[in-house]
Amino acid sequence: MSESGDTQQPNRLIREKSPYLLQHAYNPVDWYPWGDEAFEAAKRENKPVFLSIGYATCHWCHVMAHDSFEDTGVAELMNEAFINIKVDREERPDVDGVYMTVCQLTTGSGGWPLTILMTPDKEPFFAGTFLPKQSQANRIGMIDFIPRVKAIWEQSPEEISKSAEQTIWALEKTIQDSGTETLDESTLEQAYKQLAARFDSAYGGFGTRPKFPTPHQLTFLLRYWKRTGDDQALNMVKVTLDQMRFGGVYDHIGFGFHRYSTDAQWLLPHFEKMLYDQALLTIAYTEAFQVTGKDTYRQTVEEVLSYVLRDMTSPGGGFYSAEDADSEGEEGKFYVWSEDELKIHLDSEEAELAMKVFNTSPEGNFFEEASGHKVGTNILHLKASLDFVASSLNDSTTELQKKVEAIRQKLFAIRKERIHPLKDDKILTDWNGLMIVAFAKASQVFSNDHYAEAAEKSIQFVLDHLSSKNRLLHRYRDGESDNDAYLSDYAFFIWGLIEFYETTFNPTYLQKAIELNQTMIELFWDDERSGFFFTAKDSETLPVRQKEIYDSAIPSGNSVAMLNLLRLARLTGNMDLESKASEIARIFSEQVKASPSAFTQLFSGVDFMLGPAHEIYLVGDQNSESLNEMIQTIQQTFLPNKALLCYTKDNETPIHTLSPWTKNHQAIDQKATAYVCSNFQCNQPTTDLDVMLDTLS
Repeated sequence: MSESGDTQQPNRLIREKSPYLLQHAYNPVDWYPWGDEAFEAAKRENKPVFLSIGYATCHWCHVMAHDSFEDTGVAELMNEAFINIKVDREERPDVDGVYMTVCQLTTGSGGWPLTILMTPDKEPFFAGTFLPKQSQANRIGMIDFIPRVKAIWEQSPEEISKSAEQTIWALEKTIQDSGTETLDESTLEQAYKQLAARFDSAYGGFGTRPKFPTPHQLTFLLRYWKRTGDDQALNMVKVTLDQMRFGGVYDHIGFGFHRYSTDAQWLLPHFEKMLYDQALLTIAYTEAFQVTGKDTYRQTVEEVLSYVLRDMTSPGGGFYSAEDADSEGEEGKFYVWSEDELKIHLDSEEAELAMKVFNTSPEGNFFEEASGHKVGTNILHLKASLDFVASSLNDSTTELQKKVEAIRQKLFAIRKERIHPLKDDKILTDWNGLMIVAFAKASQVFSNDHYAEAAEKSIQFVLDHLSSKNRLLHRYRDGESDNDAYLSDYAFFIWGLIEFYETTFNPTYLQKAIELNQTMIELFWDDERSGFFFTAKDSETLPVRQKEIYDSAIPSGNSVAMLNLLRLARLTGNMDLESKASEIARIFSEQVKASPSAFTQLFSGVDFMLGPAHEIYLVGDQNSESLNEMIQTIQQTFLPNKALLCYTKDNETPIHTLSPWTKNHQAIDQKATAYVCSNFQCNQPTTDLDVMLDTLS
């Protein structure tokens, strides 16, 4: 686990559970974990704090560790000048969120590794990202940087104080939550137009390079298409999903998506695999299948989920966090192939077909990003669907699929013997919540009970290991749970519970969603100005208590919470929750209207709030074919703005105790009956499937 330097003596990080911190436990740097001990030492010794934030599967974090933190000369300078703190951003997103904002404010950009200098009172006065050991043309190196900081700290403390004061002032100004406007269809249209203006019609995605999947942009476009009938919105989704599936950003041998593409063609990925990407992309492909019925999307969902179950699921059912980009000290080495390797491991006919289908070349298409030199290996990728390839080879699609699958299985078996990238095996509540949503949605749409079982096991894992007295914890690893949960933990897990209720109709899960939602409101809601804080009211005090609304690689807690509130309001009839959802849209309206396309997950909630939205209550014999047909029809139809309830008599918690408006609804003539309400108006109950669908459309 460790990336050891010259010393054999571990530092304080050896007692931590985070795989990222343990990677640095044998550095000669005298690292502290984040905590009182470190800041008390900084005050006692009158030293600034050197804060380094990263995560276990971060390529440039590894580079900086090897270049600087494993170097005894750099370590001596750091230990003399600073109190040094290491933070895993995935364990402490609150700390990362505050100081990443500082970096973005002061430098105009951000990323990891994140490097912060601060006073012993946690006030930052310098922010940057990767710092090499030696100075380069446009980047100062640690050898030169550290003595300069030490000299300023000792000789010009007033400069430090002034810089820290200005930084804190700017940081406080970022909390823009005083909006007074409403978000309406015009805001949705503006977000759509901004995405359309950046859309790459050749390769999909938005902008040029690098390209990130950002699946919530695609799920927003599906909702926009449904609302407006604009085929261009749907086309943007289809082109993007197709090109990502063809490209090297998808692992064609072991399945799953890499983190992002460094080029515009989705060919050259950054090879790490994150759990949240698998979850959010599964949701996007599942919804796209509902809309299009395209079998490639179903296949992609099945392959991604098979990867998660095979490689990212703990024996207890919780989902691991990530797999590294690097193995044997090289990024991507585990995933790439030379043509000679293909010829060695496959027979001649298979090798020839593999080279055609996966578009390899003798010189390779994988090159080192830093140098731009090709290294003779290939990232396997498609340039078109197998239907098109089969036609060009005068073969049937079915036969080609069989041949390619046989090749894939052989290559997978060979690759399995390679040295694997590090697996970050910590289990995070929020990321598990996203994966629960993905498995639950896939179970609904593809009628797959195994997916429901996987979702249920993860739910139970969280409840058993990351829950105490109706409060959640954030991280589990190696038998230990720690860190009070953040807004995203509650919001994402509640989302999973709601989705799982609508998969199984077991009221126990709806009840738990309601209870945790109330806890979330009590701990995170801003009673003075509305909206949710990222940290609980009794959490550690940081320079600011942030509210997140921007939907980056992972949606914001406020965005997901807004849609949860709306769905729970319709499921239970508690309209106070709908009022809180409206407050979220209002309080952040100024930020949102300034750059609508940066808030696409939020717009899933806005779309629901604007309507039409449906409350559907199904009653009947739960073993009857007609009721199951109603359920399957609803679940397999793209109806994003719905709250679906179903009467089941086998559970201890009757649904009407959670949803009082369902109490007097009975089956008509002992037949499966659908009660459908739309836009706060209820329609006549019906036992006719077609009438139900007409009402919903």
